[in-house]
Amino acid sequence: MGQFDFYVLALSWSPGFCEISGRKSRQCDTGSGLGFVVHGLWPQMEQGYPSFCEPSGRFVPMTAMADAKGLFPDDNLARYQWRKHGSCTGESPGGYFKAVKRARELVRIPDGFKALSDRSKVLPSEIEQAFMSVNPGLRPDMIAVSCGRRIFQEVRICLDKDLRGFRRCPEVDRDGCRSGELTIPAVR
Repeated sequence: MGQFDFYVLALSWSPGFCEISGRKSRQCDTGSGLGFVVHGLWPQMEQGYPSFCEPSGRFVPMTAMADAKGLFPDDNLARYQWRKHGSCTGESPGGYFKAVKRARELVRIPDGFKALSDRSKVLPSEIEQAFMSVNPGLRPDMIAVSCGRRIFQEVRICLDKDLRGFRRCPEVDRDGCRSGELTIPAVR
């Protein structure tokens, strides 16, 4: 097992990510229908995080990529997340992608986000509350909302190293979006 204290599951809100980044990709195409997608599963320390831990983290076998199918919006992001974060977990690429899947299955997405067809404005605390209401045991010090230019971009949820439940993460929580009202772009 890698040297870290817990995991952070980062779930990007695709419409917000696309609006902020201005990227041209399938994820951002009109009609993609993507809402929340896995950005990554990040090993964390109580302060800081490890990254790019293995020089051998460059190659991801096709069998491991099969484990990543449907988790990330595209294979390039899956490979990058393995290199930057997965290589620090002590897992093989396939083991890391299986851990991503377990983490993703642990977190329920609030129904209100599943078919968001209009832009809306909310406070970061309201997004956290929506997640806490459908994920028993999740508390405000275990989740952080990320934003850019007052646009909702991502939710980061802290999980035990064994991926059995949620856990406190003061540093991640402190780094959350502190602006007032955020715009949540609609699903494209």
